[in-house]
Amino acid sequence: MINEQIRDKEVRLIGVNGEQLGIVPVREAMRLAEEAELDLVKIAPTAKPPVCKIVDYGKFKYEQVRKEKEAKKKQKTIEIKEIRLSPNIDTNDLNTKVNSARKFLSKGDKVKVTLRFRGREMAHMNNSKHILDDFAESLSDISVVEKAPKVEGRSMTMFLTEKR
Repeated sequence: MINEQIRDKEVRLIGVNGEQLGIVPVREAMRLAEEAELDLVKIAPTAKPPVCKIVDYGKFKYEQVRKEKEAKKKQKTIEIKEIRLSPNIDTNDLNTKVNSARKFLSKGDKVKVTLRFRGREMAHMNNSKHILDDFAESLSDISVVEKAPKVEGRSMTMFLTEKR
């Protein structure tokens, strides 16, 4: 809220140079802002009493947008990459999948390893858990198991994350 939009009786006022001017009536704050040819901007509406500052509103909005963009640049988004395996996978194929998982983990992504069962393979689910264990063991130098292997419908899934 700026200028006439502020409907409170009293506000805690911050001056042009950031100095505290104390708790003053809104009319007095508006008068001080007009004398400085600037705007009265409500900065903390939830405080008791609300905090207002005398600033140039256009410049204030520009600074806010710039700070938000800067904060967005610094945050890292973590993606989840999925690797699908089958119960009758050969060792060389498994090694290829391990290498691609290693690449994903080194980039900082999480890896979801899915062991998919089809048809008659469903009867031998408990015998295939060792494939996921071997997969996790071969990546144990750079990763840690976030979620242990768990059966969900026709598949068994496990999550790996980079070691800190």
